[in-house]
Amino acid sequence: MDKICIKDLEIYAFHGVNEEEKAMGQKFLVSVEVFLCLRECGKEDNLSKTVNYSDLCKNIEKEFSQNKYNLIEKSAEELALYILLNYPLAEKVKVLIKKPWAPIGKHLDYVAVEIERSWHKVYIGLGSNVGDKKKYLNSALKMINEDETKVIKVSDFYQTKPVGYVDQEDFLNCTAEIKTVLPPAELMEYLIGIENVLKRERKIRWGPRTIDLDILLYDNEIISLEEVTIPHPRMHERFFVLEPLCQIAPFALHPLLNKRVWELKNNFNV
Repeated sequence: MDKICIKDLEIYAFHGVNEEEKAMGQKFLVSVEVFLCLRECGKEDNLSKTVNYSDLCKNIEKEFSQNKYNLIEKSAEELALYILLNYPLAEKVKVLIKKPWAPIGKHLDYVAVEIERSWHKVYIGLGSNVGDKKKYLNSALKMINEDETKVIKVSDFYQTKPVGYVDQEDFLNCTAEIKTVLPPAELMEYLIGIENVLKRERKIRWGPRTIDLDILLYDNEIISLEEVTIPHPRMHERFFVLEPLCQIAPFALHPLLNKRVWELKNNFNV
């Protein structure tokens, strides 16, 4: 992937565990690699199709120096997030922060922290069968579409019969493509928080709910954590997931089954 590089930008800032570091400050060297596609700006010689590195340097200095953190790990995390959220062309960013005057009583060039953060493509399944179902779906989509998660596409809403526990109202289902900077466990925690705000109750397995939010696919990753399993372990068995997902992402790949969404849908007996 193409990238823009800024190496060892010298910034005087006030990060450190010791109170003297926060009071007196010290020199930091900040290096940033911003990954993006430079094809269009290279063809057109057009500054608007790239990241203005002069502007980026000024904003890095402002963002890095305006707060006081104990750890350079924290300052790196915040700087990476700032770049991803404020430069729409940026797909991934690598941040290296060097601390040449680290007060550790040893001779060294510097201590440093390097992190890499990026946007991830994720598909979410949404469902509701309580009250104003359409309102709950739209409310959830609006809440998902915040700084660290952005809604890119939404399928039509489909009315479907309940599965598992059938003595309940029909569902209204849809799927959404989002991009997020959150790792899988944090994204799941974020979605559960939205469910809680929208008053979801978990009294009966597969029972009635104001809103149900599931991570279906996360990039092309296979993930097994206590908090979340990806791909969703039952997505290929659920036509109410495959039909709306096929509308917005027919060629998305199920990394375990090695099949496209349209293949899973076409193989489904309804």
